[in-house]
Amino acid sequence: MSNFPRPGKLEWIGIRSERRAPLASMAQVEAIAGYGLAGDHYASKSNGKRQVTLIQAEHLEAVAKILGKFEVLAEGVRRNLLISGINLYALRDRKFRIGATLLEGSGPCEPCSRMEEVLGTGGYNAMSGHGGICARILEGGVLKVGASLQPL
Repeated sequence: MSNFPRPGKLEWIGIRSERRAPLASMAQVEAIAGYGLAGDHYASKSNGKRQVTLIQAEHLEAVAKILGKFEVLAEGVRRNLLISGINLYALRDRKFRIGATLLEGSGPCEPCSRMEEVLGTGGYNAMSGHGGICARILEGGVLKVGASLQPL
């Protein structure tokens, strides 16, 4: 089935210049085809599967409930893009656009051991199955908070 009930929405953008650095919140960022997001440490690796990471806003709510927390913030789970209103797992191995930027889901984005450090005890297991997806950037462009995500 290829139908989606509605488009998704880009709610938040974050990049980090170094591997363990905190994420910096951005209103917009340049997506560079074949590399990643300008200024993000993953952008230095050509043609990788993890050029950009996306997480579903609704999954952050689920993780917060599992952990017994009021909320879990996007920057805490170390993903680049926070998306609402669409099932990201349905975009694995599919092309989609965020604004004019063309991306392709390349697989799940599994939690890392830092989730225990960032979210506390049980953070890794709370994120399991809720880590979002990785994507390749096929056509670059500027990603802006508020942009629509359209599956193709």
